Amino acid sequence: MSDVAAVKQLVSKYNALKQEIKKVIVGQDEVVEQVLLSIFSGGHALLIGVPGLAKTLLVNTVAQSLGLKFKRIQFTPDLMPSDILGSEILNQNREFKFIKGPIFANIILADEINRTPPKTQAALLEAMQERAVTVAGHHYKLDLPYFVLATQNPIEQEGTYPLPEAQLDRFMFAINLEYPSFNEEVEVVKQTTVGETKGVNALFTAEEIIDFQKLIRRIPVADNVIEYAVSLVGKTRPKSATTPQIVNNYIDWGAGPRASQNLILAAKTHAAIHGKFSPDIEDVQKVAIGILRHRLIKNYKAEAEGLSIEEIIRSLF
Repeated sequence: MSDVAAVKQLVSKYNALKQEIKKVIVGQDEVVEQVLLSIFSGGHALLIGVPGLAKTLLVNTVAQSLGLKFKRIQFTPDLMPSDILGSEILNQNREFKFIKGPIFANIILADEINRTPPKTQAALLEAMQERAVTVAGHHYKLDLPYFVLATQNPIEQEGTYPLPEAQLDRFMFAINLEYPSFNEEVEVVKQTTVGETKGVNALFTAEEIIDFQKLIRRIPVADNVIEYAVSLVGKTRPKSATTPQIVNNYIDWGAGPRASQNLILAAKTHAAIHGKFSPDIEDVQKVAIGILRHRLIKNYKAEAEGLSIEEIIRSLF
């Protein structure tokens, strides 16, 4: 199949996938799109929202509709790395046998990831970056495709361990979930307070998702779009030659080169799912907030003046 035909197939399958997810998830269209963008781009996503906004249900529904193996890990202060990765036990033949932990799935829901200490958070790092884990000196490859979708509660900070910058940077998207509108909430209540619950059908196989990820990588990008993405990320770094005043005033740290790579990958995916064969600057802008939001660190002045990261990013367009 030619790449042009493959993009057309991706568009129709993506639209069918959105309809399938809508059977269970009311509203949250932008959130669903960003989760699917990160999946087809081969990246991980961090979902940030208060309890009760269906973060777990969303991840579960996406996993089912993609036909992927799904595991949920509830992060708690006493969770150990071996609880995630698995451990070696001595069997009756006095041989060590490796019992796989929940990390061996296609989609991992890391629920309330900031509730566990850095030692356990670090157990995810190798899996996220290398798609492999090392236990007791043995290297185990994880099944592809592989995604970590983590959730975080932004309001309750007691007893939490903020994610280190190195780990935040490994998430392609940080996605904010907002409260539903009045009509959406009415629909949620109608759907969830009756007897039957709607199921979703698996529309993809693991192989198809990997093929679409490879297709995204092959999509050509014009030099001016790459230069725009790199200059946009460059503008987020205080004290550099191209930095605007708003960044010098309100940002302590800007985004690194991984942000530029992710901007282009996500822009390619955004273009493809909307039927375009190459991304333009508009595609970069559409994905920029989700990709840069968690990579910029505001200073106390921005906090004091109530300036949001989103406003600062938009001003750079």
